[in-house]
This record gives sequence, C-alpha cells and structure tokens, in this order.
Amino acid sequence: MAEEAPRFEIFRGCDAPSLDECGCMTLAGEAPNMIAALPLFAGAGPETGERVDVPYRRPGMSLARLMLKSGFTLPLHSHDCDCLYYIVAGSVELGTETLSAGDGFFVGSAVPYAYVAGPEGAEVLEFRATDAFDIRVRDKSPEGWAKAAERVREAQGRWANEAPPVRQRPVRGSPERT
Repeated sequence: MAEEAPRFEIFRGCDAPSLDECGCMTLAGEAPNMIAALPLFAGAGPETGERVDVPYRRPGMSLARLMLKSGFTLPLHSHDCDCLYYIVAGSVELGTETLSAGDGFFVGSAVPYAYVAGPEGAEVLEFRATDAFDIRVRDKSPEGWAKAAERVREAQGRWANEAPPVRQRPVRGSPERT
C-alpha cells in the first residue's frame, strides 16, 4: 500500500542538505568538453559562486534553494521536469530580461535555459513536482569552458567576502523594471 502524503509538515532551511547530499539531481546526456574542463574550474579557486540546498523533498515534490554570487552564470541546460523559479532576493538576467525579488519564471521539461546572477547576487527558489530530476548541460567548445573557468577565477576576490543579497518584499503596483 502506498504511503499517504503528509497533510502538514514544517521544515527548517538550516537543516537542508546540499544538492549533492540530497542526491535528487543526476547528470544526463554527454558533455565531454565540460567534463574535460572540470579541472580548470577546480583550479580557479575555492569560491564556486553558488550554493544549492534542498530544504524540502518528498515523493512527487521538491524545493531547491540557490544562493548565487554576483555575476555567477548558470550554463545552458535543461531538466526532465517542469520547473517554477522564484527570485527571493537580488536579481537575475534571463536573456534580455532582468528579474528581481518577487519575480519568477517557468521552464517546461526539456527546455534549455541559462541565466546570470545580477550585481548583488541572487537567492532563487526552484519548485518541482518531482523528487528526482536530471540536468542536461548543453556542451560548449573547450575554449568556451576555459573562458567560463577564467571568469570564475577572476571573481574569486569579489566572491570571497560578498554578502548574500538583501531580501526585499515586492510591492504591488511598484514601477516597472527595465
């Protein structure tokens, strides 16, 4: 008999396992140039520019939280499930759009996307109607990955002491953003 989903639960963000500890995301597809470039990223310095944890996970649902440093770039990738994103603090550049605290976006299953954290960084929540999903990174040329690793190396000094973005409550009817 299937276990019934809880009708009420409390979870604590301070108890959230990292995305790696959680084991809910697997790498899918082939990205040999990215795999070959991993030592470049490891040698770029101790600051990765991101921290991802999973505050809530149960069968059929998960919530991930990303803390991104200024200018951190998520590479072009997709997941095997629909994803709903909400910016809690800071901002992100998504194509030609700048999204700030209170904004969000939806990405359907298998739709590739990428974004860059704004000048103050970003805190982003990811909601999924699954507890296990994949990531399929669109491979770049070796030169493209080398440039990305160089950007991480150049950001080390800035990221080392960078505070998380300040959470601001969105205001209904606030002026449109550019």
